[in-house]
Amino acid sequence: RELELELKIIADVGLIGYPNAGKSSLLTAVTNARPETAPYPFTTRHPQVGIVEFDDLYRFTMADIPGIIEGAHENRGLGFEFLRHIERTSILVYVLDMAGTDGRTPWDDLDSLHEELREYNPELIERPSIIAANKMDEPNAEENLERLREHTQLPVFPICAILNEGCPELLQALRQLKEEQKYN
Repeated sequence: RELELELKIIADVGLIGYPNAGKSSLLTAVTNARPETAPYPFTTRHPQVGIVEFDDLYRFTMADIPGIIEGAHENRGLGFEFLRHIERTSILVYVLDMAGTDGRTPWDDLDSLHEELREYNPELIERPSIIAANKMDEPNAEENLERLREHTQLPVFPICAILNEGCPELLQALRQLKEEQKYN
């Protein structure tokens, strides 16, 4: 007889995005976690969890989910391995590369990520979600930000994770979402 146990990371907030969108950089900027960061895809191979703590000692947990690729809902790459951790988060943050690296636009990335989640588990796209529009220090980021805002109804927070710019506003929005969940 065998018993198989599956551990799913539990976190209040899940960071989702393509490889190299800046999820680990954001986690490093706003939590006590120190995940490895490097300028190549799939540096993060396992979910990393950190604690966001405010001056008034209010806290919540944030998980950096390894980069999702197209076809993840069909278990392409390590799709199920990564997607299953998102199921245990109550708020989703789409971390998007506003520079449009790798020839993709941020709005195409958002659509693809949304579709991967919907195909894997339709309930995931019903969760409270916001967008961290990362790499705002890069060329074309401002122009891409305006186009992204025209494309989505989700709240968009422009940030530069490696410079910790825009992160306090993002965290306040996440705190508000978390507090709203407590009373619903």
